[in-house]
Amino acid sequence: MKVNMHEAKSQLSKLGKLAWQGEEVVIAKAGEPYLRLEPYREQKSKRKLGVLKGQIRMASDFDETPQEVIDSFWRSKIIPDEDE
Repeated sequence: MKVNMHEAKSQLSKLGKLAWQGEEVVIAKAGEPYLRLEPYREQKSKRKLGVLKGQIRMASDFDETPQEVIDSFWRSKIIPDEDE
């Protein structure tokens, strides 16, 4: 929804409610987009990198997929036979 500045001043509560409901509200000045009205959301705390350092191990064969696993995908509904 695009509204002009004057209308936004007189209907701020209504526009705020629409923004909270997920409507995109753009306020225009002289017919050009000027502001975007968005609901305020608390910012999540920044994640601290390295918290699990030294606690996770990868098996040496992590990147190797056994042939029977590969074959089971080819015989599944994920990848149907070309005949079907």
